[in-house]
Amino acid sequence: MFIGVLLIITWLILLLRYPAKAVPVSLAAACGLALVAGWVVWLDNREAQQLARLELRLTYAPEHCPADRPLQVKLNNGNKVPLTELRWRVAAYAPGDTVNLADNQYSAPRYRGPGELQAGASWQDCLPLPPLRPGYRPQTLEFRAERLQGSFSR
Repeated sequence: MFIGVLLIITWLILLLRYPAKAVPVSLAAACGLALVAGWVVWLDNREAQQLARLELRLTYAPEHCPADRPLQVKLNNGNKVPLTELRWRVAAYAPGDTVNLADNQYSAPRYRGPGELQAGASWQDCLPLPPLRPGYRPQTLEFRAERLQGSFSR
């Protein structure tokens, strides 16, 4: 923090004392910073669009899955590039409600997708349920994937 303040004060002093030399250097630095910021925003938007093209459905299906992993997940990669990594959190909602009933604590399971999923491919698996708040049964709830984080090959 102190170094940053010192750099800003030094830059302001140089700008006031030697404006003919400091202004062009400052403009070049600002242009470089703007290019880096634009690149980061573009990459972030690209990743958000790629995550939006993923179709991830969660269903409570104890008849199709083992008893210790009754949450069925189906993932379809609708992108033109392979998915290399995917992580998410499971949220549980009562129909028509907006309160997350999954008790997402530190001990809650971490959910990850397949290692690599090719473009247009599908993946299906069974996962453990997140801990639910007391008094709610999983068969009456609707499960959703939230906070998706992923990476795609270039």
